[in-house]
Amino acid sequence: MFKLLVLLMLASLVNAEVYDGVAIVVEDKAITLLDIEKEMQQAHIDAKKASDILIRKKLEELEIAKRDISVSSTEVYDDIKKMAEANGLTISQLYDAVREQSGLSSTEFKEKIKQKLLSQKLYVAIAMSSLSEPTDEEIKEYYELHKKQFNHPESFSVIINESKDKSRLQEKVDNPMFYAPDIKTQEQVLPYNKIPPQLAAILEKTPPDHFTPVLPDGRGGFMCCYVKSTTKSKKVDLKKLKPQIINAIMAEKREAVLSDYFARLRDNADINIIRLPK
Repeated sequence: MFKLLVLLMLASLVNAEVYDGVAIVVEDKAITLLDIEKEMQQAHIDAKKASDILIRKKLEELEIAKRDISVSSTEVYDDIKKMAEANGLTISQLYDAVREQSGLSSTEFKEKIKQKLLSQKLYVAIAMSSLSEPTDEEIKEYYELHKKQFNHPESFSVIINESKDKSRLQEKVDNPMFYAPDIKTQEQVLPYNKIPPQLAAILEKTPPDHFTPVLPDGRGGFMCCYVKSTTKSKKVDLKKLKPQIINAIMAEKREAVLSDYFARLRDNADINIIRLPK
């Protein structure tokens, strides 16, 4: 009898530890306190917002399974290949850059891409049937309200600093007067429409007379740019911008439809919020 009581006590303690780690249960899917804390740290948001994001992700997972949506390894590879080409890198160089920037292994990165593609297929299944392409009037109106979003510099005048040693470049960023013979420098003018979109976005956010963060150069080394100046576009060609504007409008419409869909799904789902991180 005593032995039985001990076993029952041990079982209850183990179950308590497992239960204590669970913060939210969505249908039969658990969200742990650790999941929420990670989301809070990565997105710099509070526990409530992090839990809302994770609840929606769980609802998406359930909906993907319900609709039997799948993604092949070929689709994952093709998406990674496109991403590498858009940044002027080989696939191997892209893996190295991702590992350096986010700490993700190639296997973890592939899984992230797979989840992204699954979500995209789900979004298409839910939203596309109820979306219509914007009219020319909508496009003009949207542009007028979001000019800053589409008016990009024409080019950037920069000094590119390159090194195999990341810490040496960081010394250069921290102290512009720092000199090291192993840091190669070259002055260039980089046209906005001829450089990878990610680099263009970083340069656009970097004020003149400042350095960009230290970045992988895709060749096993590192680089950073000192932005001397930017050249603004003199005129805007709305026809050239039309595809970008349409994409932005459709993205907003799609998110509105999806938000409404998942709000209704959440109202009808069995969600048990046990506790949130303090």
